[in-house]
Amino acid sequence: MRYIVDIDKTICLTENSNYHQSWAIRKHVEKINALYDEGHEIIYWTARGAVSGKDWKELTEKQLSDWGCRYTELWMNKPHYDVWVDDKANWIF
Repeated sequence: MRYIVDIDKTICLTENSNYHQSWAIRKHVEKINALYDEGHEIIYWTARGAVSGKDWKELTEKQLSDWGCRYTELWMNKPHYDVWVDDKANWIF
């Protein structure tokens, strides 16, 4: 299966878009890593920079590495939104 996973407030806590001060939610990272270890595709997709236009990819890659996240791909440029409605949307935590 292919899992699309948000980053901020999903696998880490971030306040007021202060990404430099984000910290991992270990039990969430472990759950996503377990899915990866089972052979699933894990794609992290973030809206970091969607409003500001700033490129956060380098910092985000470093954080994922520092937090021990295992994943298939990192996608940037997720649209900024308040509610995502989708027939496949499901919360796994």
